Amino acid sequence: MNPNYKTIVEPFTFPSGIQLKNRVLMAPMTNSSSLVDGGVSEQELAYYRERSGGVGAVITASSHVSLEGIAFINEIGVDDDALIPSLKILSGTIQAQGAKAILQIYHAGRMASPDLINGKQPIGASAVASERPGSVVPREMTEETIQDTIKAFGEATRRAIEAGFDGVEIQGANTYLIQQFFSAHSNLRSDQWGGTIDKRMAFPLAIIEIVKKTIAKHAKVPFIVGYRLSPEERENPGITMEDTLHLVDVLAEQKLDYIHISVRGFWDGSMRDETDSKSRVLLIQERVGNRVPVIGVGGLSSPEDVNKALETGVPLLALGHAIIMEPKWVEKVINNQENEIRTTLPRTDQKDLVIPDALWNMLINVPGWFPVV
Repeated sequence: MNPNYKTIVEPFTFPSGIQLKNRVLMAPMTNSSSLVDGGVSEQELAYYRERSGGVGAVITASSHVSLEGIAFINEIGVDDDALIPSLKILSGTIQAQGAKAILQIYHAGRMASPDLINGKQPIGASAVASERPGSVVPREMTEETIQDTIKAFGEATRRAIEAGFDGVEIQGANTYLIQQFFSAHSNLRSDQWGGTIDKRMAFPLAIIEIVKKTIAKHAKVPFIVGYRLSPEERENPGITMEDTLHLVDVLAEQKLDYIHISVRGFWDGSMRDETDSKSRVLLIQERVGNRVPVIGVGGLSSPEDVNKALETGVPLLALGHAIIMEPKWVEKVINNQENEIRTTLPRTDQKDLVIPDALWNMLINVPGWFPVV
């Protein structure tokens, strides 16, 4: 391989002791290809199998911890013990190719679709609708509902352990329930779960706590715990970078294996202030990178892109679009075939790329999302 890219394939060891064979992970991406009951489909297994040979780890698409928390049709489910056998097949499929398997666990909160939760009103930190078109006003969660949801994350973690996963990623990003509690836009509570920024962190921290307690009780080997966050929100009031730097200071003390930053572009500046052009990923790396590993993401496609990002000191990078368009991305870097890495999505290549029908239809039909040729 090109010696300039040797950093990409250096192994990395998480604080838990689990080692990745290189610095590249497959990013979590919705594929809407599971079965109606939340089980993993054959097309979905093939999709993950094709992409698990080169990367150090695969972070799966979001799996819902509760039937009240579904945002997308045909999601992976981790809400019922009956799904453990299916989840075990998924973890084993990924691991058989050489990657670690990390299950992303989430609850959509107010972003849940009523059509997918039996027509029910979604729940949220407060009765505040998202500013997205067509959003419904959620039902403010009671103390009982909050405690039940925390328990649901614990049970989801137990199922992930029993299904043989190497870890879980807590989805605290992308406007879903955990982020909704942290945001001053969606959390107007005046009890122990809202008000000050520290109280708005109480729910995310309770989720982390029950996940860690569940691991201590059920895991017989080291188990990865990651946390994903979105650094800012456009809404006012909403999450600011100052809020997030306070959050990551606290997260860095939680003995996590990593913090995963959800942004559109690795080098992107603020979405709230056009004059603030400093990379959100690098701001977080500079703040807590010496205390907890940071995973960067966003618009990284070529080996040059990935190498440049690693040179900043961010130790791990997740690839999304690049791994969809080129399942053998890492292998081609290792085999000195980087010139053969696909950078477009040919309309005739669904079978070669092993992409499920539902995901393929989204990729092809959403204008400007992928470079379709």
